[in-house]
Formats: sequence, structure tokens, C-alpha cells
Amino acid sequence: MLKNQEIYPYMTSDYFADAQKLEQACYEDIFSFLGPHIDGEQLCIRVYLPEAKNVSLILEGKKYLFSRYQLTHLFTVELALPVVFLNYQLAVDYEHTTITHYDCYSFASTLDLPAMYLFNQGTLAHAHQHLGAHKRKTNDIEGVRFAVWAPNAKSVSIIADFNYWDPRCHVMRKHQSSGVWELFIPDIKAKINYKYSILTQSGARLDKADPYAFQMQIPPHTAAMFANATNVTIEADTNKKNINHISQPISIYEVHLGSWRREESQGNRYLRYHEIAEQLVPYVKKLGFTHIQLMPISEFPFDGSWGYQPIGMFSPSHRFGDIDEFCALVTAIKTAGLGLLVDWVPAHFPSDIHGLALFDGSHLYEHADIRQGFHPDWKTHIYNYDRAEVRSFLLSNATFWIENFQLDGLRVDAVASMLYLDYSREENQWLPNCHGGRENLAAISLLKQINQSIYQNQPDIMMVAEESTSFPGVTQLTSAGGLGFGYKWNMGWMNDSLAFMAKDPIYRKFHHHEMTFSLSYAFSENYILPLSHDEFVHGKGSLINKMPGDDWQKFANLRCFYGFMWAHPGKKLLFMGGEFAQYREWCHDRSLDWNLLEQPKHQGMQKLIMDLNHLYRNTPALYQADQLSSCFSWIDGDNAEQSMFSFVRYDKEKQGWVICLSNMTPLVYKHYQIGVPKADYYQLILNTDSHCYGGSGISPDLNIEVTAQESHGHQQSITLPIAPLATYYLLACFHDN
Repeated sequence: MLKNQEIYPYMTSDYFADAQKLEQACYEDIFSFLGPHIDGEQLCIRVYLPEAKNVSLILEGKKYLFSRYQLTHLFTVELALPVVFLNYQLAVDYEHTTITHYDCYSFASTLDLPAMYLFNQGTLAHAHQHLGAHKRKTNDIEGVRFAVWAPNAKSVSIIADFNYWDPRCHVMRKHQSSGVWELFIPDIKAKINYKYSILTQSGARLDKADPYAFQMQIPPHTAAMFANATNVTIEADTNKKNINHISQPISIYEVHLGSWRREESQGNRYLRYHEIAEQLVPYVKKLGFTHIQLMPISEFPFDGSWGYQPIGMFSPSHRFGDIDEFCALVTAIKTAGLGLLVDWVPAHFPSDIHGLALFDGSHLYEHADIRQGFHPDWKTHIYNYDRAEVRSFLLSNATFWIENFQLDGLRVDAVASMLYLDYSREENQWLPNCHGGRENLAAISLLKQINQSIYQNQPDIMMVAEESTSFPGVTQLTSAGGLGFGYKWNMGWMNDSLAFMAKDPIYRKFHHHEMTFSLSYAFSENYILPLSHDEFVHGKGSLINKMPGDDWQKFANLRCFYGFMWAHPGKKLLFMGGEFAQYREWCHDRSLDWNLLEQPKHQGMQKLIMDLNHLYRNTPALYQADQLSSCFSWIDGDNAEQSMFSFVRYDKEKQGWVICLSNMTPLVYKHYQIGVPKADYYQLILNTDSHCYGGSGISPDLNIEVTAQESHGHQQSITLPIAPLATYYLLACFHDN
């Protein structure tokens, strides 16, 4: 008998109907016919090989010629029982060549059925290790095992370079219990392009890229590519374990890889991952940022989406190199001691025909009802978070990025659109939940599940929510009823503060609350203060051009604002180009305007960001107690008439503190008095109006003595000159130190 093989009894010798189904690539149970089968006292082996002239069976050094069935591509050979062997090969004669290979229909299934049970339950965090294309060894034969979830398909075939994209050649085995189709194909070693050819119940044929592919072709090409999932391995001492903790300084540089820098001398081409590593990593390190955040890197078809409409969720974009090169970039970032965050998009996906939409002819990944399954703003599909296998897909995807690439975290895009069923919808355009409310209970449950799973296995990472509403408990533990994120973007602060800064200083006194309101809720969540890409596009202009006044005032305003931001409670995020005050609005298909750094005012802005990051990282009072209201105190938050803001930041033990003083008008004050906590003197550690930043150079003394004059509720005060449109940092000092 055959060893380690699946043998099916098959009694009929009339193959006409079978041959027709094979020719149409619509055989629903392919292993019940092709491959080795017992037929009475004989072993019958059937193969279907389009365009073959002759086929021979190679067994223990002997050849047995197959018989062709009528004029079809079906070939059979019969051997007398018993037969003992492990593997056999087929020698296939084509018109101009002969190819020898193993018969893929002679191998037993290697699909992990217990894992598929978890997949169908919505709890398989490593679905990417079971679905997709993976190198395997079966019966000591190396090859690739393909597996895809398509429960409503009539038939699924692998179409690829190696079979001339012919769906008749490699029809897959269906596992009825899980809805997964699977096939082991021996002898595949090199990288190949492939898709799944899916025959729907209606008879339509859809060619789909593998949702679990680790690499895809460079757009506009749309095939998946077979590639091993590479794990990034970093020695433990090359990266600080606690750099993502709430008590640590976190200053994030947000990057769009396609436009940070391009090789303009070579047709405006993209930099490759290794070139990005050589240029970006030392640049960010020099500026003093602690983390890099990449805008979506999962493969996406349309450059204009900036990656926010991904199709290859498990595939780093091939625009900049292959998966190994991406790993090299990650390694360079981590080895430099920098943290790495990646934008993650589980809220929606595009309708491109090779993607997830109508994947097996049914609404598999998306809701069928457009009131739940279609996003009116982005014209994209919304995941069906109620479906268990979709939950496994997204849970697995988040796990893959964190574990395989040792990321420091994911910034989860468009969380608000996930949380609310009526997001961006008019009345009668949405369906309430089972309680009659507007909350998307399935999406909320999924976010909790993902955060809980990720933090349980990777407690040192940071999951970040881009959440623009007042949804409660975004960064609370799931055990306390929260969503379980580590951080939340403070979109309210961003919108209010930029609205204030855009106003002419003469009118700012009427909008004073826009700069102080954020402190009424700053400690309700673990916040990141973002000046993100969203504020640089769609006619919003650059940060520098949001500022009022002439060119000098624009730069002074922005320097003053940066100083205020770096002292405000919350971690920091700045989009690329903001560090040197790029004039032009960001455009995804061209490089940043690096030539601006030839001008002193842009150099000054860049130096300010460098110094701010240095001060921030070396001054615990500016980062250590971001979540503690007891470590923040206004000195004067009500001076609307002068648009003056002053407050104190304490470290966690209240043993050290820094005063931030911002003058948001172009007026100069020669003798400005503020009350201060008790100290022997205060040292000026930052003046955004310094000459080195391009300012006027108005400055108090380096050391400012404290006097016993009561002011602003304090028993002591200081008096100092205040520069126009400037922010000062004053460090509390004691003589015995």
C-alpha cells in the first residue's frame, strides 16, 4: 500500500463529466478524483495537465506511461496492488520540453485543523502562519503550501508564473468545516507571482491577490508574491525596553516614505529602504526625536491614498524594496535606539477588484448592507467586525506587524469611524445597534480584543488611537471597561491651538480659551499632541503659512507655538517638514524642500526643534508626569488681554519643575512679573526668540533671582523682560545644588 498518502476509492471509469469539470476548473472536491485512488484491485493515478503531450509515472526507477482520456488533458495510469512507495514523480512531455515534478495531488493535507477552529472562532492571533503561502516540507519534499479562506466559492485555483496563470492546473482542496482552500505544490523555491482564481457560485471568475501575502508586486501590478515572512532580530541591549512608557519622553517624527526625500536626479524615483535607513535614521537621531512613525506601509495600489487604502495588509510596500530590505530599515532604526511606530488601517479597505471586496463572490470581509459596509467619505468598504474570521484576520495582522518586525507600536487610523455606526452619515443612512444606540459594538469589542492580546504578549509596546471624539476610556484598561489603548491623539488640542495661532495677535485675546481649554481634560487620557500630516494637506497649507503676519512674524509665531507645545502635557508628534518650516503644502509625489535649509531662518527653526527635543528628553518635569494633574499648575492662564500664558510642570516627585511662559503677541514687555513656586533662582534654559533661532535676541539674564513679592497666588515672584512672540522655559534652581 501507499504510505503517508491519502487514498480515495473511486469506482467509475466514465470520466467524461469529470474531464469537463477539470477543463472548466470547477471541480469542487478535486482530491476525490485526481491523485492516487483505489479502483477495485488496482491503484489508479489520475492527473490533469493542460497542453501535455505525454505523461509518465516515475516510480522506483521505472517509468509507466499514462493513457490520455479521449482528447482531453486527463491522463490515467493503473498499477496492480499492492504498491509500496512514498513519493512518485511525473515526467511530462510538452511540445518543446520535458518537465519532471511531483504530483501535488499525492500529498496529504498539512492544514492545522485546531488552528482553523480558532480562526473560525475569531481568536487566532497567528492566522498569518497558517493562511497564505508558506514554505513547507511534506514527505521530505520541499514546496509551498497555499491556503485561502473563501467559504462561499465553488472552486479555487492557484494561478501563477509557474502554471502560466491557467486556473485548470492547480485546483485547491476545500476544507468544508473551516471554509479554507489549501494545496501543497512541491518544488517551488524562487519568488513567484501568484493569485487565487475564484469561481463564484454564480459562475463568475475572480482573480484575487492573497490577503495573507508577505509581499506583493509593485503597483500598478496586482499579484501577490511568494516570500518568506522575515523576523527582525535585534540584540536586547540595542534598544531601551521602556522607551514607550508613559513616564518616558516620547517625541515622534512622522514620515511618509514616498516623499520624505526622493532621488530627483534620477527621475524623482523613490529611495529604497536601505537608502532611507542611511539618510533618515541619522537625521532623526540628530534632531533628538525618540521615535519614527511611518505612515501606512502595508501595500496599497493608489499613491494618492498615502497608504490609507491598503490591500496587502501583511506586505510592506514593494515600492521601496522587498521584505528583507524593509527588515534592514527596521533594524537600522531599532539599533540606533529609536522607537518605531507604523500606521495601521483596520477601519476600511478599497474596492479594487484584486482585493478583499466581494472576495469569493459574496460580501465576505465587508458588510453586505451599505449602511454598515460602505464608507461614504472614502468610498471604501468597512470590515464586518461581527464575522469571526475577519476578527482573526485583523488580530493576526496587528500581531504580525508587532512581532515580526519588533515594532514599538501601531498608530490605529480612523478609530472614530470604527466606534460609531453613524459616523459621517445622515439620518436613515445607518443602522442602530441591538440596544438602539450609535456605538459599533462589534468594532469596540474587536479593538479591546486586539489591544488586550497585543499588550498581554508585548507589554512594552504602545497602541495609539487616532480618535477625534470624546469617546470615554480610550486609554483605560479593558478590565476597567476601556478600549485598552496606550495613547490617544489629542485632536481637540491640535484643532483648537492651530485655530488660535492662525488668528492675528490683535484678536487672540478673544479666543484665549482655545489655548487653555485642553488643560481641562488633558489628564483624562494618555495623550499625544499631534501636528500630523492631516494639517499639511487639502488646502490647509503648511504650518508656517498658518501663522499670521509678515515672514519674520510667521517664524516667530511658529517658534513660540513649538515652545508652548513641547511644554504642554502630552507626548509630541511632528510631521516631516515642520521641523524646518517648509512653506509649500505637503505633496505625496515630491520630496520635501530640503533646499530651504540653505537659509538661516529655516536652519534656526530646525535648531529649535533639536534643542526642544534635547531639553525635553533631559528634563523630567517636561515628560515624567504627563498623566498627573497634580504635576501641572497654571501660574496665569487667564491673561487674555495680553495673550500671555504661564504654567508650571513638575516631575513625578515634585522635586524639580520648569516654568513655561509664552507671549503670543508681538509686544515687548520690559518688566513682566509672575509669581513662582519657591526656589532660589530660575535659570533660562530656552528662549525661542534667541538669535540662534532667527529671533530678535531680547532675553532676560541667564539666572533670574527670586524676590519675596507675592504674585499670582505665590509668595515669591520674578520680574523679567519678555520678547515678542516668544516662549521661555525657566528651570527652578537652588544654591545648595
